[in-house]
Amino acid sequence: MKKIFYFFLLFICTMVLGQTKLKTTLVNTKEFENKTYIGFDGLGNNYYINENVFIKENETQKWEYKNVALGKITSVDFINPLKIVVFYEDFNTIVTLDNQLNDVQKLNFFEIDTSIFASKIGLASQSQFWIYNALTQQILLFDYLKNTSKTIGNPIAENIKYTQTDFNNFYWIDDINNWYAIDIFGKVTLLANIPSFEKIQIVDNEKLLFSRENILYCLNNVTKTIYEIEIVEKSIKNYYYKDQILAIFTNQQIKNYKIKLP
Repeated sequence: MKKIFYFFLLFICTMVLGQTKLKTTLVNTKEFENKTYIGFDGLGNNYYINENVFIKENETQKWEYKNVALGKITSVDFINPLKIVVFYEDFNTIVTLDNQLNDVQKLNFFEIDTSIFASKIGLASQSQFWIYNALTQQILLFDYLKNTSKTIGNPIAENIKYTQTDFNNFYWIDDINNWYAIDIFGKVTLLANIPSFEKIQIVDNEKLLFSRENILYCLNNVTKTIYEIEIVEKSIKNYYYKDQILAIFTNQQIKNYKIKLP
């Protein structure tokens, strides 16, 4: 415990607020209806939820997916735009969709394995899903071709307030703002203790974005530096970063900025 305390103390003492703001360049502005903005992919598609309908659209086409029988959409993972994952926590069910939002597969864990009660999910590598099992407070890798699962790592002691995944890592932030990662082999890494936030997006194991009081910041975990990002929006409803493009979502507009994170 002393080692962990000293690590956090060292991190806080060495964290430096950047003296200059990160510059952004406005790329375009789009008018926007009252929908919940999720993000965009590298193929020019934007993703939204509106009245429990999942929407994908670009400049020329629009697709919709709705499944009333499964209740409210909990989350959507579009890290692979050709295999989109929609999660319905109340029904312990994952639905995968193709790039035109057609049903491909439905996995109801009440039917497959009653020992799994998923509360967080994500698409992993090697035909697997990341699953945080609320019953055991452990992270699983579930093989969706074989309908088998394996537990990786030990139970998580603290409550989880945020999760995010990529193909090779499951990230989580607990209620004391410790930022962790576990890889597909079960190696757990304590990355940092981060500042308080209202919204957050993990970029990779070195960087994340977080907002607080309508100010957007970038934290570099390697240099222990926090940078304020220069934007003109006074009210940020949501944001999403990918491939040096930062989308800021307000009630009326989406503004896309070009930015290079340090």
